[in-house]
Amino acid sequence: MKTKERILSTALQLFNEHGYNNITTRHIAAALNISPGNLHYHFKHSEDIIRDLFLRLINQMDSMMTELKKDENKNLDSLYNFTYSTFEIFYTYQFIFLNFLDILNKLPEITSQYEVLNTRRNEEFQLIFEGFQKNKIFRENIPDFIAEHLVTQMFIFGNNWIVHNKITLKLDKEQAVRHYSLVQMNLFYPLLNEEQQQLYELKYIRKK
Repeated sequence: MKTKERILSTALQLFNEHGYNNITTRHIAAALNISPGNLHYHFKHSEDIIRDLFLRLINQMDSMMTELKKDENKNLDSLYNFTYSTFEIFYTYQFIFLNFLDILNKLPEITSQYEVLNTRRNEEFQLIFEGFQKNKIFRENIPDFIAEHLVTQMFIFGNNWIVHNKITLKLDKEQAVRHYSLVQMNLFYPLLNEEQQQLYELKYIRKK
């Protein structure tokens, strides 16, 4: 593994364990047993590391969104697998969500990226939901006031479930991802047609 990759990997681990406010480039260099000068050759400041890690999070999510959009046979499993994989990625970068406001305040360019991302994701999910209606997974007569706010609900939950777990349930990664994926999936239950609701209960609720 190249030095830059080792720095990012170690920084991610330290940020997740201790919070990014408590970790400096010196801490990261010491954990890697390299000199601060060697680390600064690749990243001048810890903020530069955070920018790279945030970009990697976005790129991984973009790849998953692309796959979901390309799926011509979207069904309940498609939605669950996407949700589960998303939450696995979020947990991997959990420090970003645990320290989100601090990061946004310290790195204004990430705020701008996040605003653009919000708009793009809303458009992407609207197309995806249309695909679920086309495949007769979602019912056709979804009220506009529900459809328009669904992505907002998803963002609010997605950005905050890690904090909720940290404070309350304190589940390990596998348990947390499984539990909160199902909680998010429950948002979609009222949108499913009757047949899909029965299938949902059979596949995801009764087997808990």
